[in-house]
Amino acid sequence: MSTSQPVARIKPRSTESRHQAARTEEPPLLAVVLPAYNEAAIVEKSLALMHAYLGTLAGGLRWEIILVNDGSKDDTGAIAEAFARTHEHVRVLHHSTNFGMGQALITAFNSCKAEYIVTMDLDLSYGPAHIPALLERIQKTGAKIVVASPYGKQGRLANIPWHRKTMSVWANRLLASVAQKNISSLTGLMRIYDGRFLRSLDLRSTGMGVNPEIIYKATLLDAKIDEIPGVLDWSFDQLGGIQRKSSMRILRQIGSVSVSGFLFRPLIFFVVPGLGLLLFAGYVLTWMFIHFWDEYQKLGQYTWFLDRASHAVAQAYQLFPHTFIVGGLSLMLAIQLLSLGLLALQNKKYFEDLFHLGSSIYQNIRERQ
Repeated sequence: MSTSQPVARIKPRSTESRHQAARTEEPPLLAVVLPAYNEAAIVEKSLALMHAYLGTLAGGLRWEIILVNDGSKDDTGAIAEAFARTHEHVRVLHHSTNFGMGQALITAFNSCKAEYIVTMDLDLSYGPAHIPALLERIQKTGAKIVVASPYGKQGRLANIPWHRKTMSVWANRLLASVAQKNISSLTGLMRIYDGRFLRSLDLRSTGMGVNPEIIYKATLLDAKIDEIPGVLDWSFDQLGGIQRKSSMRILRQIGSVSVSGFLFRPLIFFVVPGLGLLLFAGYVLTWMFIHFWDEYQKLGQYTWFLDRASHAVAQAYQLFPHTFIVGGLSLMLAIQLLSLGLLALQNKKYFEDLFHLGSSIYQNIRERQ
């Protein structure tokens, strides 16, 4: 465990130049973050496999494993602590209660000083073999985030329950379409981060929404985000045949994805329905005008235009009341949605400006600590 700490103690962070100089004094530190909740059945085997695999990495890379026991009610924390006592480079952090995956990750990020941070599931559904590919890509491209995606080209899903697979695929398609980034997975946990950049983000999500939140805030800062093919496999051969059960709460996931999509592109959630309603209202109002004109032509006994028109409207409404009601309501709702879309766009721009300013202040404060 001691070899994972010197970076934080000797690295000056007052200026960018000193930061870079300190990083060249010794090999970079890689931290693998594993959130855990009630994982007593697999925690020891997963840690052993991860520890053995990281020990085979070449290139002078230093590494550590940070497991966050997120208020488990079983023996997850005790088993992890026992493993850490007999293995170097392993740290265990504890929450007194279950706060959620997002808070578990935030706790690890705040306690970690590594140059590169990998996040992954403790069940190793994304195998540790992704780590070298992620590390190579982030070092080669200078990206701030590299995602391992099973939804892009050459990616693959295996042995996933159909309901979770369907929900995950469509959630990521929705978020990818509104994010307008060249990545196909915004909810997946298998990622590598530039540690310094990640620690500069003020993250708030305590649940599964933390992964889209990181992408969203990185997008606001115009950070480079890259992607490699990933394999999400629930066969669990590496864990001795322990079969995983899907614990995804569908309604909570739908809500989280909807909120994340709204944050990325609030305009779409108002303008697209608004334009659709406006077209529908135009169609209905066209028929309303046709009915009015038919009645207007029948009322030749009225010579004054307004008198004739008012009687034509009354006659048309009496014959086709649904046309007037549906057309009027659709038009009003369309105008309201379009107006809300413009307000959302304005608020989003204000938020982006404040976020840029706040991020700069937050980063300067952290560097001076």
